[in-house]
Amino acid sequence: MKFSLGGSLKLAFRPWVEGLENIPAEGPAILASNHLSFSDSFFLPAVLDRKVTFIAKAEYFTTPGVKGRLTAAFFKGVGQLPVDRSGARGAGEAAIKAGIEVIESGGLFGIYPEGTRSPDGRLYRGKPGGLARVALATGAPVIPVAMIDTEKIQPPGKVLPKLMRPGIRIGKPLDFSRYHGMEGDRFILRSVTDEVMYEIMKLSGQEYVDIYATAAKRQIAEAEKAAKEAVKEEIAAREESGA
Repeated sequence: MKFSLGGSLKLAFRPWVEGLENIPAEGPAILASNHLSFSDSFFLPAVLDRKVTFIAKAEYFTTPGVKGRLTAAFFKGVGQLPVDRSGARGAGEAAIKAGIEVIESGGLFGIYPEGTRSPDGRLYRGKPGGLARVALATGAPVIPVAMIDTEKIQPPGKVLPKLMRPGIRIGKPLDFSRYHGMEGDRFILRSVTDEVMYEIMKLSGQEYVDIYATAAKRQIAEAEKAAKEAVKEEIAAREESGA
Protein backbone atom coordinates (compact mmCIF):
# COMPACT_ATOMS: atom_id res chain seq x y z
CA MET A 1 0.00 0.00 0.00
CA LYS A 2 2.91 2.38 0.66
CA PHE A 3 4.19 1.86 -2.89
CA SER A 4 0.75 1.97 -4.54
CA LEU A 5 -1.69 4.14 -2.62
CA GLY A 6 1.00 5.97 -0.62
CA GLY A 7 3.06 6.78 -3.68
CA SER A 8 0.00 7.96 -5.59
CA LEU A 9 -1.10 10.22 -2.73
CA LYS A 10 2.32 11.83 -2.47
CA LEU A 11 2.53 12.32 -6.22
CA ALA A 12 -0.97 13.75 -6.62
CA PHE A 13 -1.27 15.88 -3.46
CA ARG A 14 2.41 16.60 -2.62
CA PRO A 15 1.86 16.84 1.15
CA TRP A 16 4.44 18.91 3.04
CA VAL A 17 5.84 17.54 6.29
CA GLU A 18 7.64 19.07 9.25
CA GLY A 19 9.26 17.12 12.08
CA LEU A 20 9.86 13.75 10.43
CA GLU A 21 12.96 13.42 12.59
CA ASN A 22 10.68 13.05 15.63
CA ILE A 23 9.45 9.64 14.43
CA PRO A 24 11.73 6.91 15.85
CA ALA A 25 13.39 4.67 13.29
CA GLU A 26 12.38 1.67 15.38
CA GLY A 27 10.60 0.84 18.59
CA PRO A 28 7.08 1.63 19.85
CA ALA A 29 5.41 5.03 19.89
CA ILE A 30 1.90 6.49 19.93
CA LEU A 31 0.99 9.01 17.22
CA ALA A 32 -1.77 11.26 18.59
CA SER A 33 -3.33 13.39 15.87
CA ASN A 34 -6.11 15.86 15.34
CA HIS A 35 -8.82 14.54 13.03
CA LEU A 36 -10.15 16.72 10.23
CA SER A 37 -10.93 14.27 7.43
CA PHE A 38 -11.36 10.62 6.55
CA SER A 39 -8.18 10.99 4.51
CA ASP A 40 -6.05 11.66 7.63
CA SER A 41 -5.52 7.93 8.09
CA PHE A 42 -4.00 7.73 4.61
CA PHE A 43 -1.89 10.89 4.39
CA LEU A 44 -0.03 10.32 7.65
CA PRO A 45 1.12 6.73 6.90
CA ALA A 46 1.94 7.75 3.31
CA VAL A 47 4.69 10.14 4.43
CA LEU A 48 6.29 7.78 6.96
CA ASP A 49 8.72 4.97 6.23
CA ARG A 50 7.23 2.85 9.03
CA LYS A 51 3.81 1.23 9.22
CA VAL A 52 1.21 3.01 11.35
CA THR A 53 -1.63 0.95 12.79
CA PHE A 54 -4.98 2.63 13.36
CA ILE A 55 -8.17 1.00 14.60
CA ALA A 56 -11.35 0.51 12.59
CA LYS A 57 -14.72 -1.04 13.33
CA ALA A 58 -14.80 -4.80 12.85
CA GLU A 59 -17.69 -4.55 10.38
CA TYR A 60 -15.25 -3.33 7.72
CA PHE A 61 -13.53 -6.71 7.91
CA THR A 62 -16.51 -9.06 8.21
CA THR A 63 -18.96 -7.85 5.53
CA PRO A 64 -19.81 -10.79 3.22
CA GLY A 65 -19.55 -10.83 -0.55
CA VAL A 66 -17.00 -9.59 -3.05
CA LYS A 67 -17.35 -5.97 -1.94
CA GLY A 68 -16.84 -7.02 1.67
CA ARG A 69 -13.68 -8.97 0.84
CA LEU A 70 -12.28 -6.04 -1.14
CA THR A 71 -13.07 -3.64 1.69
CA ALA A 72 -11.38 -5.93 4.22
CA ALA A 73 -8.30 -6.30 2.02
CA PHE A 74 -8.10 -2.52 1.60
CA PHE A 75 -8.29 -1.74 5.32
CA LYS A 76 -5.78 -4.44 6.16
CA GLY A 77 -3.46 -3.08 3.49
CA VAL A 78 -3.49 0.45 4.92
CA GLY A 79 -2.76 -0.80 8.44
CA GLN A 80 -6.23 -0.69 9.97
CA LEU A 81 -6.86 -3.04 12.89
CA PRO A 82 -10.38 -4.47 13.41
CA VAL A 83 -11.98 -3.66 16.76
CA ASP A 84 -15.05 -5.47 18.02
CA ARG A 85 -17.40 -2.81 19.40
CA SER A 86 -19.70 -5.27 21.16
CA GLY A 87 -19.70 -5.95 24.87
CA ALA A 88 -20.44 -3.92 27.96
CA ARG A 89 -17.96 -1.12 27.31
CA GLY A 90 -17.74 -1.51 23.54
CA ALA A 91 -15.08 0.07 21.40
CA GLY A 92 -13.31 1.87 24.24
CA GLU A 93 -11.89 -1.21 25.92
CA ALA A 94 -11.30 -2.93 22.59
CA ALA A 95 -9.32 0.06 21.30
CA ILE A 96 -7.18 0.16 24.43
CA LYS A 97 -6.40 -3.54 24.17
CA ALA A 98 -5.58 -3.20 20.45
CA GLY A 99 -3.31 -0.23 21.13
CA ILE A 100 -1.40 -2.04 23.85
CA GLU A 101 -0.86 -5.03 21.56
CA VAL A 102 0.55 -2.80 18.80
CA ILE A 103 2.90 -1.06 21.25
CA GLU A 104 4.05 -4.31 22.83
CA SER A 105 4.94 -5.61 19.37
CA GLY A 106 7.18 -2.57 18.86
CA GLY A 107 4.91 -0.78 16.37
CA LEU A 108 3.51 2.70 15.82
CA PHE A 109 -0.05 3.10 17.07
CA GLY A 110 -2.10 5.91 15.56
CA ILE A 111 -5.00 7.39 17.51
CA TYR A 112 -7.32 10.40 17.34
CA PRO A 113 -7.85 11.65 20.92
CA GLU A 114 -10.95 13.63 19.90
CA GLY A 115 -12.64 10.31 19.14
CA THR A 116 -14.26 11.54 15.92
CA ARG A 117 -13.70 14.02 13.11
CA SER A 118 -14.00 17.69 13.93
CA PRO A 119 -17.35 18.99 12.63
CA ASP A 120 -16.06 22.49 11.90
CA GLY A 121 -12.26 22.46 11.71
CA ARG A 122 -11.73 23.40 15.35
CA LEU A 123 -9.86 21.25 17.88
CA TYR A 124 -12.02 19.61 20.51
CA ARG A 125 -11.41 18.19 23.96
CA GLY A 126 -9.55 14.88 23.96
CA LYS A 127 -11.15 11.79 25.42
CA PRO A 128 -9.03 10.52 28.34
CA GLY A 129 -9.61 6.81 27.78
CA GLY A 130 -7.70 5.31 24.88
CA LEU A 131 -4.69 7.58 24.42
CA ALA A 132 -3.73 8.08 28.07
CA ARG A 133 -4.42 4.54 29.18
CA VAL A 134 -2.33 3.01 26.39
CA ALA A 135 0.50 5.46 27.08
CA LEU A 136 0.54 4.83 30.83
CA ALA A 137 0.10 1.07 30.55
CA THR A 138 3.01 0.72 28.12
CA GLY A 139 5.29 3.66 28.87
CA ALA A 140 5.50 4.40 25.13
CA PRO A 141 6.25 8.00 24.09
CA VAL A 142 3.38 10.04 22.68
CA ILE A 143 4.15 11.99 19.51
CA PRO A 144 1.67 14.83 18.80
CA VAL A 145 0.70 15.24 15.15
CA ALA A 146 -1.20 18.02 13.39
CA MET A 147 -2.96 17.44 10.10
CA ILE A 148 -3.28 20.70 8.15
CA ASP A 149 -6.03 21.51 5.59
CA THR A 150 -7.16 17.90 5.06
CA GLU A 151 -10.74 18.99 5.78
CA LYS A 152 -10.54 21.20 2.70
CA ILE A 153 -9.41 18.28 0.56
CA GLN A 154 -12.20 15.96 1.65
CA PRO A 155 -14.93 17.58 3.77
CA PRO A 156 -17.32 15.24 5.63
CA GLY A 157 -19.77 13.65 3.21
CA LYS A 158 -17.63 14.28 0.13
CA VAL A 159 -16.38 11.21 -1.75
CA LEU A 160 -14.13 12.79 -4.36
CA PRO A 161 -11.19 14.75 -2.90
CA LYS A 162 -10.05 18.17 -4.06
CA LEU A 163 -6.49 18.37 -5.35
CA MET A 164 -4.52 20.64 -3.01
CA ARG A 165 -1.51 20.34 -0.70
CA PRO A 166 -2.19 19.18 2.85
CA GLY A 167 0.37 19.59 5.60
CA ILE A 168 1.58 17.43 8.47
CA ARG A 169 3.44 18.74 11.52
CA ILE A 170 5.02 16.19 13.84
CA GLY A 171 5.97 17.35 17.32
CA LYS A 172 8.61 16.15 19.73
CA PRO A 173 7.84 12.97 21.72
CA LEU A 174 6.17 13.45 25.09
CA ASP A 175 7.36 11.27 27.98
CA PHE A 176 4.73 10.21 30.50
CA SER A 177 6.79 7.46 32.13
CA ARG A 178 6.48 9.33 35.43
CA TYR A 179 2.84 8.21 35.50
CA HIS A 180 3.52 4.60 34.50
CA GLY A 181 1.00 2.22 36.06
CA MET A 182 -1.36 5.02 37.09
CA GLU A 183 -3.85 4.45 34.27
CA GLY A 184 -6.59 3.88 36.86
CA ASP A 185 -6.40 7.48 38.12
CA ARG A 186 -8.92 9.58 36.18
CA PHE A 187 -7.21 12.86 37.14
CA ILE A 188 -3.91 11.65 35.73
CA LEU A 189 -5.65 10.45 32.57
CA ARG A 190 -7.23 13.87 32.13
CA SER A 191 -3.93 15.66 32.73
CA VAL A 192 -2.04 13.50 30.21
CA THR A 193 -4.74 13.94 27.57
CA ASP A 194 -4.91 17.71 28.05
CA GLU A 195 -1.13 18.01 27.74
CA VAL A 196 -1.20 16.13 24.44
CA MET A 197 -4.11 18.21 23.12
CA TYR A 198 -2.26 21.41 24.02
CA GLU A 199 0.73 20.30 21.95
CA ILE A 200 -1.55 19.39 19.02
CA MET A 201 -3.17 22.83 19.28
CA LYS A 202 0.24 24.54 19.11
CA LEU A 203 1.21 22.47 16.07
CA SER A 204 -2.08 22.88 14.19
CA GLY A 205 -2.95 26.48 15.08
CA GLN A 206 -6.58 25.41 15.53
CA GLU A 207 -9.02 27.14 17.81
CA TYR A 208 -9.55 24.94 20.88
CA VAL A 209 -13.05 24.15 22.14
CA ASP A 210 -13.34 22.63 25.61
CA ILE A 211 -16.16 20.22 24.84
CA TYR A 212 -16.16 16.83 23.15
CA ALA A 213 -16.56 16.75 19.37
CA THR A 214 -19.43 14.28 19.72
CA ALA A 215 -21.32 16.84 21.84
CA ALA A 216 -20.58 19.56 19.27
CA LYS A 217 -21.96 17.36 16.50
CA ARG A 218 -25.16 16.85 18.48
CA GLN A 219 -25.50 20.60 19.02
CA ILE A 220 -24.96 21.27 15.31
CA ALA A 221 -27.50 18.59 14.32
CA GLU A 222 -30.06 19.97 16.79
CA ALA A 223 -29.51 23.52 15.51
CA GLU A 224 -29.95 22.39 11.90
CA LYS A 225 -33.11 20.51 12.83
CA ALA A 226 -34.50 23.55 14.66
CA ALA A 227 -33.71 25.77 11.67
CA LYS A 228 -35.52 23.41 9.29
CA GLU A 229 -38.54 23.28 11.60
CA ALA A 230 -38.58 27.08 11.77
CA VAL A 231 -38.55 27.31 7.96
CA LYS A 232 -41.41 24.80 7.72
CA GLU A 233 -43.44 26.74 10.28
CA GLU A 234 -42.82 30.00 8.43
CA ILE A 235 -43.89 28.47 5.11
CA ALA A 236 -46.99 26.98 6.73
CA ALA A 237 -47.85 30.33 8.29
CA ARG A 238 -47.53 32.12 4.97
CA GLU A 239 -49.69 29.55 3.18
CA GLU A 240 -52.30 29.85 5.90
CA SER A 241 -52.36 33.66 5.62
CA GLY A 242 -52.49 33.47 1.83
CA ALA A 243 -49.19 35.28 1.39
